Amino acid sequence: MGSFDLRRFNSAQSLAQSAAVDWVEEISSHLTSGVFSTAFAGGRIAGNFFSEIAVLVKDRRVALTHMHFFWGDERCVPPTDPESNFRMAHELLLAPANIPAGQIHRILGEDPPEKAAAAAEEELRSVVSARLDDQAVLDLVLLGMGEEGHVASLFPGEPEPVITSRAVYRPVKAVKPPPLRVTLGYPALAAAREVWVLASGAGKEAALRESLKPNGNTPLARVLRLRSFTRIYSDCEI
Repeated sequence: MGSFDLRRFNSAQSLAQSAAVDWVEEISSHLTSGVFSTAFAGGRIAGNFFSEIAVLVKDRRVALTHMHFFWGDERCVPPTDPESNFRMAHELLLAPANIPAGQIHRILGEDPPEKAAAAAEEELRSVVSARLDDQAVLDLVLLGMGEEGHVASLFPGEPEPVITSRAVYRPVKAVKPPPLRVTLGYPALAAAREVWVLASGAGKEAALRESLKPNGNTPLARVLRLRSFTRIYSDCEI
């Protein structure tokens, strides 16, 4: 297993605030290095995170002109649907920060999953030039974690040929609603320069403990084994 930095918090709010400050500092340190690509997560803690970033961007007048925004996964629903990961990020951060449309690269959840995955991969490759083992190298990927240790829309129980797919984005039939989704694959998460996990919420303690074991059997554990380093923010009691 690669190394990880587990940062502990006593509330979801303090977790989101700390992660937002770190995110702003990270992107600000790359102002002169060209495009900086980040992929967002969904879920309740991501909403808190977006709200905290929006405040910091306004108060500190943070430059976002070098930023390009992607998603780690998306539900196959229209962008106006309450289940849409894009919708939450757009309402809480991208619209308030007046991010130009050309810097926003949403997964087209309204399209059939195979078509949406192919289009998302093509768009990512057109913006992100760095490559590692033919994977487009995102600068920073944010992941949530589910009660069973899933990250993005990578769930337990997938067959090995699916798990090892080299597709950057691939369609998924999830075990929880809405079932049809598109997700970054494990190789794309392994290739990213930085991966930060926001593991927050009651009922996730066992999954996080399992994920941190060298031989853990959750999707998050697999990501940790594939990477040399991962940062984890958590308010779970473990």
